[in-house]
Amino acid sequence: MAGVFSILIFAAAIGAGLNAGLFFIFSVCIMGALGRLPAEQGVAAMQSINVVILNPLFLLAFLGTAVLALVLVAVAVFTGGPARLYMLAGGLLFLVGTIVVTMVFNVPMNNKLEALLPQSEEAARLWSSTYLVEWVRWNHVRTLSSMGALGCFVMAFRAA
Repeated sequence: MAGVFSILIFAAAIGAGLNAGLFFIFSVCIMGALGRLPAEQGVAAMQSINVVILNPLFLLAFLGTAVLALVLVAVAVFTGGPARLYMLAGGLLFLVGTIVVTMVFNVPMNNKLEALLPQSEEAARLWSSTYLVEWVRWNHVRTLSSMGALGCFVMAFRAA
């Protein structure tokens, strides 16, 4: 059974790392580049990204890692062992700091942006006054949470 848990922990680490990398590049590069564009172009580009990103590979990495994190939290709660606290911490970091933050903050902002015409004044106002600041702020949380989960899963793997 320990071999199965090791495989799950390893897969969760890979998933957390993929998510951390994705969110990191948005925080340090993509959103800054989009912010340099005229609002209409930035909004249109982000709307396109928000459609294209919902593909099977992204969903596997994002939701698959969430499922693994949930399993590891359950295992940590109901078993002992040296990897227990790392699995619990990594799972909770990913579930709360990545999944919950995405659903509560980033997705609603994406939906609000999606409902607007890129060339509208409302879109320009939302983009400049709220979206670029708030979306990126919450993306930093997702980045750090995914990185923290990755670190915890690596430690759990070592301890397993």
